[in-house]
Amino acid sequence: MMLTYNLDRRGGLSVYAFLYKCLRDDILNGVLKANTRLPSRRGFAEHLRVSAVTIENAYRQLEAEGYIYILPRRGAYVSADIAPDAGKNKNNKIIKNIYINSDNINNNINNNIDKNNKKYKLDLSGGHIDNNNLTGFPAATWAKLARRILSEKQEALLQPIPHQGLLEPRQAIARYLRDFKGMNISPEQVVIGAGAEYLYILIAQLLGPEITFALEDPGYPKISMVYNKCGAKRIFIPADEQGININILTQSDAQAAHLSPAYHGAVMSAGRRRALSRWAERVGGYLIEDDFDSEFYFTGRPIPTLQSMDHSGRVFYLNTFSQTISPAMRMGYLILPPDALNIYQRELGFYACTVPALEQLILARFLGDGYFERHLARLRKAYKIRRAEILDAFRRAAFACNIAINEQGAGLRFLLRIDTNRPDEMIRTRAESLGVKLKFLSDYAASPRPEYAHNILINCAGLNPEDLKLYMPLLEEIFQ
Repeated sequence: MMLTYNLDRRGGLSVYAFLYKCLRDDILNGVLKANTRLPSRRGFAEHLRVSAVTIENAYRQLEAEGYIYILPRRGAYVSADIAPDAGKNKNNKIIKNIYINSDNINNNINNNIDKNNKKYKLDLSGGHIDNNNLTGFPAATWAKLARRILSEKQEALLQPIPHQGLLEPRQAIARYLRDFKGMNISPEQVVIGAGAEYLYILIAQLLGPEITFALEDPGYPKISMVYNKCGAKRIFIPADEQGININILTQSDAQAAHLSPAYHGAVMSAGRRRALSRWAERVGGYLIEDDFDSEFYFTGRPIPTLQSMDHSGRVFYLNTFSQTISPAMRMGYLILPPDALNIYQRELGFYACTVPALEQLILARFLGDGYFERHLARLRKAYKIRRAEILDAFRRAAFACNIAINEQGAGLRFLLRIDTNRPDEMIRTRAESLGVKLKFLSDYAASPRPEYAHNILINCAGLNPEDLKLYMPLLEEIFQ
């Protein structure tokens, strides 16, 4: 018997977790009867076009939970004592027992919820920023500026918005980038848009479908998803601790490279940046510098941007205010090279600006009157303290001898590597059964590589150090 499951419908689940869930549900619903022999690992893998390791992990998890039993050299079979109703009760009992054994921790469950509405006690991957205390949204200042704008700019608020955005916020952004990042740009080069994904679309359409984009692997998944939907050709280039591998990039046929120098907490060296600039100039290509998270550096001075080192007009620069102000604001900006600006105005000038005038004018005042600079300084101080507390908690943990921390004093993320032979999915499943959410470096990889395994991405932005200390016993169960 060969089972067929549509992997395109797995949503946010990994392939392993989706297969485990499908098989478990079929057993509980009586579709797979007691003592039914499941497909062989190799045959099932070939049928679904996945790796045999994925099937192995799904079977091992089902075996661990009692849904199947495995006979050496004979295969996997549905357990005889799993009737549909009894199976559900048994599963609930297992989960209930896990929580009962952690009563001292359950009394203070936080409200971390993933896209499947599952509640987690501890979310080490949280991509959200902290909206409490010093690091919260500057609501009072924002409201004050909004009242002032509504009073002073009533006529401007009713006028059509230029397709690149209003002049005032573009001037404020250009001044900020000049003063704090050493970027010599004009307001005419600035395009304001509703978040990074919208700006990716503009870049893909501007450069055209003939361009092949080189993407970092591992990297931010949405970059690849957006380019794919735009019909762009993509290749994935391995990244090391300094970013995209320049030697492999040079040997590829890419004409553009999308780079996120600070996304995984690693720092791209100035030497690597210069090498990338030389590559773009040599092949007549482009660099897309996605400078997400770059405002948070905690040791020394920030490394200059690729755009500030660009002397041949080969760098697109983009950033947002998602981490520094609020992800709900949905405001980002793209800096176009001079030659690309002319093409943009000719080819894409028909697009309307996607950010309302009121938000743009508030941002202009927030930047121009020094509020953003003070807010950012407060954020850096608060996050520096938080980051140090989180790192210290891991280094003092009972499982400290089983982990290695890779952090370079930049960004709100760092990597924690576990010394284990267990597959990432097995660790994830164990963590989720205890109410802990993990994201692995392998989750961001297009091509599996051994060096990506067992690396957990820790996000300090939404992780409360007190919660981390409270739930450390759960992490001990997971990591030891």
